[in-house]
Amino acid sequence: MRAMERTFREQLFFLALCACVLKGDSRHIENNEISKDELFSFFDSEPKRETPEEFMYRRPLRCLDMVAVEGRFSFTADSPQLGCATFLVAEPDQLISVHVERVHIDCSGGDFVTVFDGWVMKGEKFPSSQDHPLPASERYVDFCDSPRSSVRSSQNVAMVFFRLHAAGSGFALTVRKHANPFPCNVISRAMEGSYTMVIPQQRRNCSFSIIYPVEIDVSEFSVGHGSEHPKSSSSPGCAQSGDFVQLLGGSGIDTSKLLPITDVCASFGGPTRVKVGCDNAAVRMVSSGRSVSRVSFSYRLLQRPELQSIKLNNVEDFCFRN
Repeated sequence: MRAMERTFREQLFFLALCACVLKGDSRHIENNEISKDELFSFFDSEPKRETPEEFMYRRPLRCLDMVAVEGRFSFTADSPQLGCATFLVAEPDQLISVHVERVHIDCSGGDFVTVFDGWVMKGEKFPSSQDHPLPASERYVDFCDSPRSSVRSSQNVAMVFFRLHAAGSGFALTVRKHANPFPCNVISRAMEGSYTMVIPQQRRNCSFSIIYPVEIDVSEFSVGHGSEHPKSSSSPGCAQSGDFVQLLGGSGIDTSKLLPITDVCASFGGPTRVKVGCDNAAVRMVSSGRSVSRVSFSYRLLQRPELQSIKLNNVEDFCFRN
């Protein structure tokens, strides 16, 4: 029963995700005739376990699709397809590689197949430009312009945009997953769970993004200091230390545009359990690189009565206004 509930929640997540994408202004996305039943079938139709090379999972892609498993995927246009995208997602401790092959498109006529290192939704990018190691221009690999045939993501999500003007045009790609010993930026597929984020003496920012309204409970941390019980503050004092954790909320996936709900550091006292009634919540850790930074937390989906009560909370009311 619990497994069935989790599958249903994943289906609802993808339905909500597609609704967000189709409302966006990106030139790569446009309205597509995709039914609710087709959206719900995306997760159920894919195998739950990896298979050997000779038995690799294969299926055709849809114009708007999500891929959460390894396999070989292909797309052949039966009519002009001018704004298509495939969202790729792996487990939090994995990276994704995409090998594009059998490309039959008219690059000079405006066709393209492009892999993006991250996700783009409603014009916003995850990870944000502040948190990704590459400049935005280098995160796009257009196979019409680049000699590269393979791309590896920097986190557990990636994206394939494509535009095909003529029937019969198409391409194939192979998706693989790879272990990531120190995952930095993550988008969670789950609506509840626990996670530990570690930055091993590197000057960088890492975010764990949850595309649901959730309650976040920071249980332990060592952020630029020795391990101790977490303390929090809504003041900007944590940022002065150079090592801190932010709990953020908002309507998009770009963490630099989310609003801070509270900071967590070693210098302030306060609660560590926060209800974020926004479409998107994130735990973002900033490390100066002076020491190993670590934060552990759990999260769960907020129920409807909880969301109704949060509307009266003057701290998080911005989630419902924006």
